[in-house]
Amino acid sequence: QVQLVESGGGLVQPSGSLRLSCAASGRTFSRGVMAWFRQAPGKEREFVAAIRWSDSTTVYADSVKGRFTISRDNAKNTVYLQMNSMKPEDTAVYYCAATFTYFSDPLPRAPAAFSLWGQGTQVTVSS
Repeated sequence: QVQLVESGGGLVQPSGSLRLSCAASGRTFSRGVMAWFRQAPGKEREFVAAIRWSDSTTVYADSVKGRFTISRDNAKNTVYLQMNSMKPEDTAVYYCAATFTYFSDPLPRAPAAFSLWGQGTQVTVSS
């Protein structure tokens, strides 16, 4: 059974940094797309960033472009989200998602494109 397990959430001050990790177990990724979404209280789940596993092509939401970086480690079967210059509006539960389907450009941004989800990790940006 394939599982995604997120870690690295917590409390950070505005302008601070945090790195989230998402480890995939049960299957080695060699193709497909992994992504990060987030959901704030009372709001819909929002796309943050995605990466194509085969060539590390990435795409970002405009709200995080230039501040967040998604990356992957083949050997560890893990995807990361490095978050810098964080703002209070980044506060949300962050979810890792994956699909084993190969996507050419553009990479998918809709939650429905992803069949596998982690349990979520809380990120709070506050002074």
